[in-house]
Amino acid sequence: MKNTRQIILLIILTITFYIAVFSGFSGYIKSLSIFIYLITLVSIIYVMMLENRSPHKSLLWIYALVFFPIIGYIYFIFSGQLEVKGHLFRNKRKHDKELLENKTTFKQSTNFEKLSDTQQSLTKLIERYSDNQVSFHTKTSILKNGDETFSSIKQSIKEAEHYIHLEYYTFRSDVIGQEMIELLSEKSKSGIEVRFIFDAVGSMSLSKKAIKQMREAGIEVHCFLPVKQGFYNQKINFRNHRKIIVVDGKVGFVGGLNIGDEYLGKDARYGFWRDTHLKIEGEAIITLQEIFLLDWAYLTGEKLLNEKYFNVDLVESDGGGTQIISSGPDSSVQGIMSDIYYELLASAKKSIYIATPYFVPNKAIRTVLSMAAKKGVEIKIIVPEKNDGFLTQYATRSYFPEMLADDIDVYMYQKGFLHEKVIIIDNKFASVGTANVDLRSLHLNFEVNALLFETESIKDLVKHYQQDIKDSIKINNSTYKNRGLILRTKESFARLFSPVL
Repeated sequence: MKNTRQIILLIILTITFYIAVFSGFSGYIKSLSIFIYLITLVSIIYVMMLENRSPHKSLLWIYALVFFPIIGYIYFIFSGQLEVKGHLFRNKRKHDKELLENKTTFKQSTNFEKLSDTQQSLTKLIERYSDNQVSFHTKTSILKNGDETFSSIKQSIKEAEHYIHLEYYTFRSDVIGQEMIELLSEKSKSGIEVRFIFDAVGSMSLSKKAIKQMREAGIEVHCFLPVKQGFYNQKINFRNHRKIIVVDGKVGFVGGLNIGDEYLGKDARYGFWRDTHLKIEGEAIITLQEIFLLDWAYLTGEKLLNEKYFNVDLVESDGGGTQIISSGPDSSVQGIMSDIYYELLASAKKSIYIATPYFVPNKAIRTVLSMAAKKGVEIKIIVPEKNDGFLTQYATRSYFPEMLADDIDVYMYQKGFLHEKVIIIDNKFASVGTANVDLRSLHLNFEVNALLFETESIKDLVKHYQQDIKDSIKINNSTYKNRGLILRTKESFARLFSPVL
């Protein structure tokens, strides 16, 4: 209903503006058109005011609507409502809550008491926000880059006996993509249940031929928010950036790698591809499964939340905890990932290590990093020297001066393209997953991360991070201040698009 009303208002604005400014109608008709135009514009502004945005953002949109007729409203429809998005996925949120009424309770462990007060508080905050519990009966393994990740994934798929669930932002029809399709098709033909969700925008290069091949093999394939269904209701802006695999409830995967040749370093544009993925065994798989099946129910209407898909073997962990965070516009609390990242960074006592391909932080993240630096916390941020887009590259660099001014160490990865999404706090707890430190991941996309508390796998993350530092160049503050006007202009221009990058 709201989408239809917006289109009607746009048509009224367009027609009345045209008659008032460009037509040859009589003065009476033009005056009437101006009156209708102003009434319509005022009503739009009034409704926008009732949404209680921040004052400066409300004023900016009022200026855009008043001084840029028609174009201002079109931009408002498709971009100005990104922060006021609760109504778009209200039904999914309600549906998810109903399906999870009998949510599995994780087995308690005395290891929880071994966590610091800060860590315990963080686990409780995540559970309150996302209703996802921390598990001490889970084993995690760090998978470095594409070779380790795809090797482990393919082996797990080959060993599948009952079902395979996949959910990916990007799935390509290239060499590795076709290998995966052939493997999944073979398992499906042998009687294994295979369900696959791909994002409409991220997987635009997935060919119709490949989709047909999978469906003919018996694989159930569904597209997340097809563009043709979301163009007029802003859902095109909210993408499923998750990368999830669950096999038989025995093993799960989550992290930065999609399915495509570039993730193996086989794309000349990117060269060597640096990324991090996580293999999960044990209790935390239940949460990954819930996330997948809730998305599946939303797309297909098929409710599969029965015991068959939640029968997992508890494993003896190394004493550490694993907690899965799901976030997105369907969350009951908006901006969950932003809040979790904020609390994660604020909890640091000694060090903060961040590796992300896109560093476009919101004000809260910038503030907490600045405050941590002033308290003497060692902060290092690694981003790629060459990014996969003009806007993302220069928008990221536009934040360098602020970080450098706070004595935060900023590095540019030079060995290839760095795509991992890793945050390590005090070498004791860490985040690995799909969410970048940018406004899209923090507020718009459907994301999933794993938080690790005192696990052995954190040692691998630290070791890999130290190697990434060696493969990077540190930004010199004084040198960067003297960069040319052309570079400053590129950065300032790209930063204007930060909210939708």
